[in-house]
Amino acid sequence: MLCGLAIWQRQPGAGLVVHSDRGSQYASKDLLKAHGFVGSMSRKGDCWDNAVAESFFESLKQERVHWRHYQTRLEAQPDVLNYISMFYNSHRLYSYLGYVSPNQYEADMVELKKAA
Repeated sequence: MLCGLAIWQRQPGAGLVVHSDRGSQYASKDLLKAHGFVGSMSRKGDCWDNAVAESFFESLKQERVHWRHYQTRLEAQPDVLNYISMFYNSHRLYSYLGYVSPNQYEADMVELKKAA
């Protein structure tokens, strides 16, 4: 569901590299093939190949999922989506991005491209 929403919102082109951990719901070869995406996933026990994806899933678990008690996956889905769209991308600050949120960083990059 979440991956499908990201595809719907962004409509990325073929060749997009999808960084993922080893969870099967994120490693669907059918999904990658259907959209012409390229999968990038670390080998078992080797988190360094996809440090960005591993870092995201660790943050998701530590900041949200471990503090909730979902009865079903259906109950978890909107909560996780809310965390990603309303907090992680909009408000959470990242040292790597100069202490701005991903949404702010992206908006700043769009403005820089327009000004160039």
